[in-house]
Amino acid sequence: MSSQAPRPRPTLGRIDWATWGFPLALAFATGVFVWFGKTLFGFAVPSETIVIVPQLVGLALPDAEGQASRSGLRITVAANEASDTYPTGVVMGQQPEHGKSVRPGRAVAVLVSSGVKLVSMPDLRYDSLRQARLELGTLQLQLSKTYRVENSQAPTDAVVEQNPPPLTSVRAGTPVTLGISKGPPPFIKVPELTGVDLPKALQRARDTHVQLGQIVWTPFGHAGPPRGRVVRQSPAAGLQVDSSQYVSLQVSAGPGETGYTVRQVHATVTVPQRDSEVEVKMVAHDATGTWTTYDSYARAGQKLDFTLTFVGNGTLDTYLNKDLVDEAKV
Repeated sequence: MSSQAPRPRPTLGRIDWATWGFPLALAFATGVFVWFGKTLFGFAVPSETIVIVPQLVGLALPDAEGQASRSGLRITVAANEASDTYPTGVVMGQQPEHGKSVRPGRAVAVLVSSGVKLVSMPDLRYDSLRQARLELGTLQLQLSKTYRVENSQAPTDAVVEQNPPPLTSVRAGTPVTLGISKGPPPFIKVPELTGVDLPKALQRARDTHVQLGQIVWTPFGHAGPPRGRVVRQSPAAGLQVDSSQYVSLQVSAGPGETGYTVRQVHATVTVPQRDSEVEVKMVAHDATGTWTTYDSYARAGQKLDFTLTFVGNGTLDTYLNKDLVDEAKV
């Protein structure tokens, strides 16, 4: 038998403490130092402070400013808006909202009420429905309802009735109801208006949807018809005419009257759009002299209606803010 020498067993490596001891000790000491430094810094320098945004909605602006200041915040007014809910000067919105966490010194933007917004109800009579919608929208008024009205004096789809009435003060957002003209028939038959007194002729014209033009009072001398009797009409009775055509009447001034012809004229003036009220003055001239028919302030869009009597030839002058803007012959 042959004998073999035993193989040497592998030995585990041993740490050479003389070589590695110092680096390991240094690393451990560094870790302890960093941990201790962070801990000490945390005690010496506290974490970042935050504050909770207080409830500012519903407070008057000075009170909201005081509340914000006590919380270490400040106020900026982002806008002022009309409101039916919040009185003038009261905060009705805020950003950031109540309960949010923010840094001290942060600005809180607030929306402040300017109170109820009142507007003057425009005069929409004889405007088209489209024009009325646009004007109501401009004034932040709401067209809530329309209904049809029998009216031979106004064109189809023209406004003839409105609620609230013109020039009343209303809140923004107020619902408005408009009566819209069905319009006159395309043609009408002119009724007989002569031979009767003027009041009866006027009623007959209304019943038959006839639009009357000038009413001329004429002196026929001592042998003339009774005062107020309709003597002539134009166009004549029985004719088929456009429903928009006016029928003029000649009325007796009475058997004892001689001299000038007397005319009754209906005049309508629409005040132009201006930023403020307009001083309106209307002056009439005829054979008897000069007189003022209107002298006052009116609002933009207001319609002024007059029925005037002129003796002989006449003119009607219209002044706006003392400037002559129209001179109409009658």
